[in-house]
Amino acid sequence: MSRPPTFTPPPGTRAVPLHTPRGTFATLQAEPDSAPHATVLLLPGFTGSKEDFIAMLVPLARAGYHAVAVDGRGQYESEGPRDDESPYVQAELARDVLAQATALTDTPGPLHLLGHSLGGQISRAAALLDPAPFRTLTLMSSGPAEVDPSQQEKVALLTQALGFMDMGEVWDAMQAMETPVPEETDTEGKDREHEEALRHRWLLHSPAQLIATGRALTTEPDRIPELHTLGLPVHVLSGTVDDTWPVPLLDDMAVRLGAHRTVIKGAGHSPNTDRPDETTRALVGFWDSYR
Repeated sequence: MSRPPTFTPPPGTRAVPLHTPRGTFATLQAEPDSAPHATVLLLPGFTGSKEDFIAMLVPLARAGYHAVAVDGRGQYESEGPRDDESPYVQAELARDVLAQATALTDTPGPLHLLGHSLGGQISRAAALLDPAPFRTLTLMSSGPAEVDPSQQEKVALLTQALGFMDMGEVWDAMQAMETPVPEETDTEGKDREHEEALRHRWLLHSPAQLIATGRALTTEPDRIPELHTLGLPVHVLSGTVDDTWPVPLLDDMAVRLGAHRTVIKGAGHSPNTDRPDETTRALVGFWDSYR
């Protein structure tokens, strides 16, 4: 589970509803002081939210980009049914992304699409449906097909638990299974508030969304040949370690796509929260080359 540094929008960041014909999506946005030269649409991963990009939004705006991080349907503050999985199949979530892209067409400059983990696979599906809205596609810690077998087991356990436990009970069970790290052992003050914020985010997620997208993560086919035929510039970015898709697999995917490749030193599966400054610089360098 990604752990954003805060859930409070920092100065220069605004919580803005994004209205589309497919519904309203919660976003966090940051804009440069002058007209942006491009917009970036940032999609979070499984169990994540727009706050996973919160440390990157103002730096992206300072670099001249209108940064838009979005909660997908059924994620955190974007509403969605809690007992119907059909709106969460990948094709539907991809159409949501295309609707979000259309809603951002009034912003000057091209639109760059980035998806983290599950968000990467949804981003890829959106581009395969219609690449026209996007200048580039960045796949952050998002592999070519289904997740690693060890992660498939975890997703299967979560899906089973969601079948007979409520979200609060599942959260308590997940926390009991985690090994605390030193900075997480202090439950006083800000640390306790942050843990409560993480729990609150979890409780607002739709169980149906988690079940449907979890299934997609464990059954996703390899669509790299299809993506390669689009000719869309692709950036494959990851940390130096990844327990969801092994880094050598991401290296190979980049080669198959003829993609730009970045490895963020000291980062794991979530470079956006592990090393936001380094990740921002790498993204800006890529996007600046496609103005």
